[in-house]
Amino acid sequence: MAPSLTSVAPSHPVIFTTQTPYVLPSQKFMIPLDWKRYQLSQLINKALDLPKPIPFDFLVYGEILRSSLLEWRAEKGVGEEDTLEIEYFESVMPPQRMSELPHEDWVSSVSCRIPQHFVTASYDGHLRLFDYSQNLILNASVHQAPITSVCVVPSLSSDTESRILASSSHDLTACLTRISLSSEIPTASTVASLHLHTSPLSSISTDVSGSHLLTSSWDGLIGVWDTSIPDDHQVNLERGDDRKKRRKTSPANIKRKAPIAVLKSHTARVSKALFAAGELAKGKAYSCGFDSTVRTWDVESGVCINTINVPVRPMLDLAETPDGNVLLAASTDRTVSIFDLRVSSLSSSTGIMMHSATPSCIATSENGKHQVVTGSYDGVARLWDLRSTKGAVTSFEVWDRMKVLAVDWVGDVVGIGGEGGMEVWRIAGES
Repeated sequence: MAPSLTSVAPSHPVIFTTQTPYVLPSQKFMIPLDWKRYQLSQLINKALDLPKPIPFDFLVYGEILRSSLLEWRAEKGVGEEDTLEIEYFESVMPPQRMSELPHEDWVSSVSCRIPQHFVTASYDGHLRLFDYSQNLILNASVHQAPITSVCVVPSLSSDTESRILASSSHDLTACLTRISLSSEIPTASTVASLHLHTSPLSSISTDVSGSHLLTSSWDGLIGVWDTSIPDDHQVNLERGDDRKKRRKTSPANIKRKAPIAVLKSHTARVSKALFAAGELAKGKAYSCGFDSTVRTWDVESGVCINTINVPVRPMLDLAETPDGNVLLAASTDRTVSIFDLRVSSLSSSTGIMMHSATPSCIATSENGKHQVVTGSYDGVARLWDLRSTKGAVTSFEVWDRMKVLAVDWVGDVVGIGGEGGMEVWRIAGES
């Protein structure tokens, strides 16, 4: 049995495990009960004789240790002779503000999905493209009303200089805009507009292949679309005054597309719809809305195959972990509901993350299955670990009393949009 570091407090038997490269030999340690995370991290570093100190956090019975072992043992009612299995993993470094990208109007949506670039969508109806040096290299007027969402459509083509951006708006349409980065002066041209909804659109999202899109709207409908550009218009112009207005704003070369399917089941506005992640979930989609439900869809048949009711929690945003195991829904009651999709016959949330103001947006880490960033109306972004959601791992103020409206996370780069424009932060993800 390995000796403990100096302490006069009573001890408890512990076995350490890890999924990191820093593996301890299998042995039992007698750990003083007054030790907290810092002392445990010191022990791991000393036992491994690491040349450079690495801070670790600790997971006990599925929860991150945030107190002394004595306090944790008293809370959980664990006996003195029960050997604890404690998993350790590398701590997340505090987020760092890298840059800010000012806008004259609110930024409703951001994307970090084009390497070395940021895409923003704004309430002034413009899409903007910035490079990592904070230069505005493209400014395209796409919609006649506030844009609510933008996504970069993945392409199987080897042409990395041309991309399609899909955007949704309060002008009742979504648009496909082709941007070209090949020339010294990047260009943008809207190639298609998507017509279905009779109320403002709330979101647009793409599948991993880039072949299909989902739109959600305040009219309670979800549109399913392919991303092909038709040779001819699929939707006629409206008659009367609205027809004249559309003629001014819809050039003939912008092809009007119709949906390939419409998903109907929500009884109030739909806030977000997204395709399910993972090969096993292929053909499924999820949505949430102001009817306080999360719905699962069979996209091909257009049928809602499951509904989770969470009373009095109108929902603003929805996200899924990359492994497809967990859904997260932000609600107006200042919570983010957690839905573990591995639970059979799931009928309610399996956990919540409490916020001090309404959470408006969620992004999950591509680097690991446990980390989540949320943004809220108090101007604060919070980093969470899904293994222990009693409190955020850390929080960082983006703006003072200005709403955070959008967040995207790619690699260690987090883009945050809202009333203050856009800011870029760095968060070290899970290894």
